[in-house]
Amino acid sequence: MFDLPGDWSESELRKAVQKGRLSFTDGDWIEASYIASSGIRLLQTGNIGRGFVNDKPETRRYISLKTFGELGCKWVRHGDILICRLADPIGRACEIPEHLDKSITSVDVTILRVDPSEYSARYVLHYLNSEINLRLAADSAGGSTRSRISRTNLGKLPLPNPPLAQQKKIAEVFDTLDTQIQKTEALIAKLEKVKEGLLHDLLTRGIDENGQLRPSPEQAPELYKESSLGLIPREWEVASVDEVGDIVTGSTPPSAATNSWGGPHLFFTPADIGDYEPLKVSERTLSESGAKHVRLIPEEAILVVCIGSTIGKVGITSGAGATNQQINSVIPSPKWSNYFVYQAIRHHVGQIHAWAGLQAVPIVNKSTFGKMLIPQPQTDEQNRIAKSMQALDERVSEERIAVGKLREEKTGLMDDLLTGRVRVTSLLEQAQEPATA
Repeated sequence: MFDLPGDWSESELRKAVQKGRLSFTDGDWIEASYIASSGIRLLQTGNIGRGFVNDKPETRRYISLKTFGELGCKWVRHGDILICRLADPIGRACEIPEHLDKSITSVDVTILRVDPSEYSARYVLHYLNSEINLRLAADSAGGSTRSRISRTNLGKLPLPNPPLAQQKKIAEVFDTLDTQIQKTEALIAKLEKVKEGLLHDLLTRGIDENGQLRPSPEQAPELYKESSLGLIPREWEVASVDEVGDIVTGSTPPSAATNSWGGPHLFFTPADIGDYEPLKVSERTLSESGAKHVRLIPEEAILVVCIGSTIGKVGITSGAGATNQQINSVIPSPKWSNYFVYQAIRHHVGQIHAWAGLQAVPIVNKSTFGKMLIPQPQTDEQNRIAKSMQALDERVSEERIAVGKLREEKTGLMDDLLTGRVRVTSLLEQAQEPATA
């Protein structure tokens, strides 16, 4: 199936396993009634990430030691590879970390123990998560209602088999990239926490003329006053969103209108709104003909989802366009900093969630949305606050771009290294060459 170098061979996944009855087997059938709040950890399909274990608290399930014995469950050990046989992407795999040693797993997960005399477990893991293998696994899946791959077909998936030393080097390259990705993601998470704290301080304490945060209310209570938003600096006021500027409820060109789509005007929907940077693109665009059926909004309009399952999402545009009817746009007047309004609405978006209530389809109409309250410093202070927040947002954005490039690099290298198109030996030699001035 693969066009491999002469010193490589093509094997099958089932031939990479250790000898032994439990070296390539499925997990246990655990009914819901057996699941407990503590005990032996149960790893289910939702815990199997592409190269990592999803160990978020809300995903954690357990069974008792008594249940383990009664059902004759199988231990999952540190270093085992778990392969998910269903849910997109089928065939994704993770390695069990040390802190999850002596867990169990569910029946739609296959336990793989690699034969270390001929295969590198890390190489096999990286190959299992490659686009090459995941495409083959999806093609081998079956099922009329829910696709899954059988363990038999999983074991028949082809596996490029370089010499063991090369496998280890290939795994080393990918492990190095994974470490860089993880460090960058950890930095992003840290910056997000810093940003969250700074945003709270900026929108409750503000920045004085010297560019410093005001002392806190505990430190200098005389600098603050009570308001409908709680304590705010004495120089500030509270304004409703309809006092900020125009509010525009979006719309979609009627179905009878022809030639409405594809053109120079961005058309934003809730799916286009992210949480960490201004909106640069949209999935759809409007033609000049389509633009005649909607109201166009300018650059740096604030978008707030007011209808549907993603109610309360907030974005700010970096280009002119229009929105669908699920979104209200705020176009601030000149006395407001657009970016300040964007951050203030994000910070106080809980008001929208409260108004939406528990309706089957959450909705906040235009007039109600206009009553949303945000703080109102003087324009020059708004600009100082916005500048401070933009600097941190841009830093987060840069790190997100960096991690995206690392992922792209890894994907490209996977295609090359796992098929032998690029030899890992030459790649490592290049990395070891001394840098020239």
